[in-house]
Amino acid sequence: MTTPHDDSPDHEQVPQLASELRILIGKLRRRLREESHLGDVTMSQASVLSRLERDGPATASSLARAEGMRPQSMAATVLALTEAQLVTGAPDPADGRQTILTLTDSCRAWIAASRAAREDWLARTIEARLAPAEVAELERAVALLKRLAQ
Repeated sequence: MTTPHDDSPDHEQVPQLASELRILIGKLRRRLREESHLGDVTMSQASVLSRLERDGPATASSLARAEGMRPQSMAATVLALTEAQLVTGAPDPADGRQTILTLTDSCRAWIAASRAAREDWLARTIEARLAPAEVAELERAVALLKRLAQ
């Protein structure tokens, strides 16, 4: 009986594979960012917007904890996002000293358009550069990457 590790690559190959994968993921992220039309939004601002979209309204302090940022840095990020009219704030009904931050409707539309642009570029690139057998190989690789990400 074999286990998933019986046919493991040499231990010397794994660090090289990990390095190549890290570099490749970085390149792909940069390319997707180029295709997303994010404009002047910084990576930390994009991360905060993504978190608000995924997790819903939040306070600046809870965002700072979730993003691993200092409260002062988060305050600057929130100020920039508010000035760009990407987020709005309303008093927290449970604690008037806190402000609940929410994405604006225009920000939600912008995020959806950005996501669609990235996915469209990726789909077109896959179709243009990969043969059908390679697409099937990529599907298997995605399944493996999902396991790594868990």
